[in-house]
Amino acid sequence: MVGADTIVKCLEKEGVEVLFGYPGVAICPFFNSILNTDIEAILVRTEQNAAHAANGYARVTGKVGVCVATSGPGATNLITGIATAYADSIPLVCITGQVESSLLGYDTFQEADITGAVESFVKYSYLIRDVKEIPRVFKEAFHIASTGRKGPVLIDIPSDIQRAAVQKFEYPEEVKLRTYKPTVKGHAVQIKKVITELSKAERPIICVGGGVLLSGARKELRAFAHKYNIPVVSTLMGIGAMPTDDELYFGMVGNNGKSYANKAMNESDLLIMIGARVADRAVSQPDLITENKVLVHIDVDPAEIGKQVGPHIPLVGDIKHIFKDFEAESFECNYSDWLNKLNEYKKNAPVRKSPSKDYVDPAVLIGLISDELEDDAIYVADVGQNQMWSCGYYKAKNGRFLTSGGMGTMGYSIPAAMGAKRGNNKKQVVAVCGDGSFQMSMMELATMQQYKIPFKIFVFHNGYLGLVREYQHNAYKANYSVVDLTGSPEFEHIAKAYNMGFMKLSNMDDIEKNVKTILSDDSPMLIEVMIDPMDTVK
Repeated sequence: MVGADTIVKCLEKEGVEVLFGYPGVAICPFFNSILNTDIEAILVRTEQNAAHAANGYARVTGKVGVCVATSGPGATNLITGIATAYADSIPLVCITGQVESSLLGYDTFQEADITGAVESFVKYSYLIRDVKEIPRVFKEAFHIASTGRKGPVLIDIPSDIQRAAVQKFEYPEEVKLRTYKPTVKGHAVQIKKVITELSKAERPIICVGGGVLLSGARKELRAFAHKYNIPVVSTLMGIGAMPTDDELYFGMVGNNGKSYANKAMNESDLLIMIGARVADRAVSQPDLITENKVLVHIDVDPAEIGKQVGPHIPLVGDIKHIFKDFEAESFECNYSDWLNKLNEYKKNAPVRKSPSKDYVDPAVLIGLISDELEDDAIYVADVGQNQMWSCGYYKAKNGRFLTSGGMGTMGYSIPAAMGAKRGNNKKQVVAVCGDGSFQMSMMELATMQQYKIPFKIFVFHNGYLGLVREYQHNAYKANYSVVDLTGSPEFEHIAKAYNMGFMKLSNMDDIEKNVKTILSDDSPMLIEVMIDPMDTVK
């Protein structure tokens, strides 16, 4: 047995079934050893997408996603995917090959200080110097990635360590980390304070973020909200925590959120932020959420509480456990007047103006896609106008809405959808992207074909980097600079080149019938959607 065999055995011990990667000389010992296992190694077409695919896999399965790359440019190409996962608290273990230990620090061919490069984008990183350390390091890495505030952990392994002889393999039964002990259970006194405030409040609102989904607390949230008739809004990453048609759900907050959701936040007298950072996209002016109200901030990461604004009641712990603690308490309340007011706001909210009839209305299309999708389907949005339209008009049921929130990484949707589909082949998956973001990851159509990972890809084609064009229109008086996508390929030819089905939606004619046809089976298909180039998010 050599070090590379040990790495594979560690992955087996952690229950890893699939990984996404791209080989190179410095990681070849590992890829040679992976042949002797049932773990499936999926070859992506660029390393960044290995991390995005592992990201989608982790979010759908609840397991730690695994991605692998070689040294130098292979490792540095992973950084964007690692940063994307870190910003959204997605658990990954990222394995990189490294030049031989004796050559470290000599500017060796394809040497990069990857542990140093990712320092601000990982929960922790390791450079393995002794083959005997491999079992301990992997045990710790999976534990750190999947506990507390979840996130990526990087393991850098020189090629000579991968080739080094191992006398005996022993995998640790437990992790012993003296300085890493994340809080799971909420403090009893703080929990009682929250319940007391709920009993006194007249206009409470719960704002949920991605932490509710990462904790697997969707069921508990819905039960708690319905038990006491507490209205709920969400951040971008919290979409799907409540069904869109739930009478207690009032949409996404923030600059691109629903007007009635923002009014609910502003006019509440008790705001409970759960599993959400008080980030600028959701709360552009943090001080406003403490005006004339009590702020409760619940998060598993104590560093997030008070980072933007000081809460009246901080509560650290795992959200799923805290909801169980809430369930053990009880209080009397009546929020009917508040709910009536919010429903009136919702009823009178401004309606989106329709774009030119010569094109497809993305809002209507997304609604139709949502209606036709199966109850537990997975919808993956990219970044740009398509993301904003998706946030506003996707109708969540009991499936998942995936996107890049904290980092806003273009090119995310196709590899993430690929990972999500591989994580659960039985679930229906669609990816929605713009013609700009599509061209950042269209090479992964080859991976879809090679490994038989079928899903539908809707490409909103407007010939621009749409959201930047819209910003330039407003901020620079329509002085457009480097946003014209002239020269883009014929998407029908791209689909044909990869042996995929294709359909072009040019306008709203027969749109409902076409959506039904597109989603009637599980075969891979590329759908080009012609969008008014001057259409806007609002």
